[in-house]
Amino acid sequence: MHPPETGPVFAGSIPQVYAQHLVPLIFEPYAADLASRVARRQPASVLEVAAGTGVVTRQLAHVLPPGVSIIATDLSQPMLDQAAAAGTERPVEWRQADAQQLPFPDGSFDVVVCQFGVMFFPDRVRAFAEARRVLRPGGGFIFNVWDRIEENEFPDVILRVVRPLLPEDQLPFMIRIPHGYHDAAAIARDLARAGFTGPPTITTLTARSRAESPRVPAVAFCQGTPMRAELEELGPTALVEATDLATAAIAARFGPGAVDGKLQALVVEVDRESPAG
Repeated sequence: MHPPETGPVFAGSIPQVYAQHLVPLIFEPYAADLASRVARRQPASVLEVAAGTGVVTRQLAHVLPPGVSIIATDLSQPMLDQAAAAGTERPVEWRQADAQQLPFPDGSFDVVVCQFGVMFFPDRVRAFAEARRVLRPGGGFIFNVWDRIEENEFPDVILRVVRPLLPEDQLPFMIRIPHGYHDAAAIARDLARAGFTGPPTITTLTARSRAESPRVPAVAFCQGTPMRAELEELGPTALVEATDLATAAIAARFGPGAVDGKLQALVVEVDRESPAG
């Protein structure tokens, strides 16, 4: 899911905080949507790339018939360990793998699915080409990406208050990667360069992000994403300071009790080949 050495690292305490706070906050609604899209294709075998802590995997295990093979992969072993510890209601194969160099033969799967992972791939065209390579004829690639950060209320509010703490010489992680790949035309061009001959279907999907208090999204984004590393590099108190600032900003915008914010993403579906072949 993530560049092995030069990109964001999902390790240390991040996978646990990610699974506990970020998954229910922003990922669960979109996981149900992706799983339903996969199920409508009635696949016999499914590959998930960038599976993270397994929120989509658990949905796939729930909605797909028991005979459907599910292999869930991620580059980060700590994230897969967290996913395996959470478990699924039926057997799933967990496997560490790089989406840019998949360890599977050509034509192995009916569907390749990826939730909020393609933004992290250093070479998206190569990863898309790998997804196409392992698809059977007639198979489909389904993934989603976050829309502009301004369309996602919690991270937008948090970054506005935390950004003054961050170095000025580069874009913050949240803008650079999670919310950095939302141009539908660019996505379509990358898919075409990867060998997909038909046009993708790209849908804007809005959802709601809910938490019991402002502290939950503050901890989720400041401590459960690689923004944590950006903050920890600033000194021993920066992470706590940023989390407190984020909590106050969420409370000021949404109130001191339960909070409810907008989420927005793009969902992309593309067939291995166009209907004409």
